[in-house]
Amino acid sequence: MRIGELSNRTGVSHRLLRYYEEQGLLTADRTGGGFREYGPDTPTVVRQIRALLTAGLPTRVIRDILPCAHGPAPELESHPDMLAVLRHELGAVEARLECLAETRDILACYLAATEARGASEPVRSTNAGR
Repeated sequence: MRIGELSNRTGVSHRLLRYYEEQGLLTADRTGGGFREYGPDTPTVVRQIRALLTAGLPTRVIRDILPCAHGPAPELESHPDMLAVLRHELGAVEARLECLAETRDILACYLAATEARGASEPVRSTNAGR
């Protein structure tokens, strides 16, 4: 199938499909006219890529674990190296969540202090945020 049909079947733009190919996530043969020709299983691979991206995995990681993916969900074969990569990525997400929680708490303190001070002071015009 050509890129247009693959795009229609998956809802993924031509540009994004070409990007996946550049990243080594998809492969395509070339016709005599230079058109990309994708295999019949490529829509499933695209769905796997989309699901793994939604899980927060970067394309460099997806490229490594995609051979272990089966089905559109996808289900991943258990392999020690892949499990280590997934654990590492999960740890990175958890670290970002902790950082975001700390940022949220600091912003909440600023907001509470500002609101408390604003309640006890007369209203004045400011140019804050401009």
